[in-house]
Amino acid sequence: MNKNYVKRYSRQIVLKDVGVIGQKKILSSKVLIVGAGGLGSPVADYLSRAGVGTIGIADFDKINLSNIHRQNLYDSNDIGKYKVDVVKEKIKSINPLVKIKTYKKKITEKNLNNIIKIFDIIVDGSDNFKTKFLLNKYSIKYKKKFIVGAINKFDGHVFTFNFKDRKTPCLKCFYQSEPSDEILNCEAEGIMGPVAGIIGNIQANEVLKKILNIGIDLNNCILIINLLTLNFRKVRFKKKKKCLCD
Repeated sequence: MNKNYVKRYSRQIVLKDVGVIGQKKILSSKVLIVGAGGLGSPVADYLSRAGVGTIGIADFDKINLSNIHRQNLYDSNDIGKYKVDVVKEKIKSINPLVKIKTYKKKITEKNLNNIIKIFDIIVDGSDNFKTKFLLNKYSIKYKKKFIVGAINKFDGHVFTFNFKDRKTPCLKCFYQSEPSDEILNCEAEGIMGPVAGIIGNIQANEVLKKILNIGIDLNNCILIINLLTLNFRKVRFKKKKKCLCD
């Protein structure tokens, strides 16, 4: 670590739960973010600022005007550009030390198998349950750590899974059946912009805790947040019998 490196992360390194050893763990970590929208943008932003060594971004969408109010890495000059291209450019300007891998494609059964292998932690910032359950499936298969976020109106949910532990439940243990994607449809349901930032930043914080192996995580729980009432609660759930985790 040279002088500039230490100065860049000095306010983080000074934390007793991080230190130089912890910062080196962050530097050597590899995190895949699926979805570069309202959740993926703040996750990528803060993980790059924290010094995560390699960040993968998967998204096939272009930026449109309606994205700007909640997707904090974009501005009006970015409209019409591919999200992954803009995220890569913005992250490099924030922290040139971070390696960026971009996947300008829709995540599917065919391509996820090869993509997910090289990353330690998978972050879900998608806006549909098909992708969430697909990431859940392959995170289990390769025993990854998996951080899930969902937002709607003034509400947000966060899950944290560590599939190296065979006793942990998975996303399908909580959802008895696949919910309708209308729940996550910002166009139809609406979303208050700061909700995306708050949930995305909680996801980023959970990633860093997992890298450093510190604090209390959300294993066996869902964090449910209502920003209209400022109600925060954790709800426990159990692994189902004959669960996909097995």
